[in-house]
Amino acid sequence: MTSILPFEAIAHFFEDFEHTAFRLETRRGYAVDIGTERYERFLRGEALPFEPDNPWHANVQRQTAAGKRFERVRLVDEPLTTGQRFLLVSGLGNVDAGEDIRNLPRTEADRLGLPQFDYWLFDSRVLARFHFDQADNTLGVEITEDHAEVLAACQARDAAWHFAVPTRDFATRVLSGV
Repeated sequence: MTSILPFEAIAHFFEDFEHTAFRLETRRGYAVDIGTERYERFLRGEALPFEPDNPWHANVQRQTAAGKRFERVRLVDEPLTTGQRFLLVSGLGNVDAGEDIRNLPRTEADRLGLPQFDYWLFDSRVLARFHFDQADNTLGVEITEDHAEVLAACQARDAAWHFAVPTRDFATRVLSGV
């Protein structure tokens, strides 16, 4: 059995990957967001723009300037949960930093047989699978290079990416009604 490590155990991958870092997000919200200053600003209806001093945005800019790709597909419900609306609004700053984020309705993900768990996939070689509790708190990540598990994550990535809608297009459709 693979051990569950703290999220910090994969922090180096976000700088050390060679080509691609892909995330599949399946949760309806994340406990880590609730109560943050950004979440409170979102609840007040304020914009959450690109912030060059934000460590995530700065790293995405550095990595994409070096020719690497950050990609993400978020599964979304219809209608969006509050957590998903926050991710959509805050994700626009990530897109401005250089991350390619797309959205896929959960019904389509179910039809495609996508996994029901979150993961990061680095260079189609290393899979970091998230573990959460019932309150959406991150318990940690499980890291594997097992060929069968990595291949399944690659296939899920490719299927999700094919049908997902770029965040800017999705936001234009959804936020006018939010």
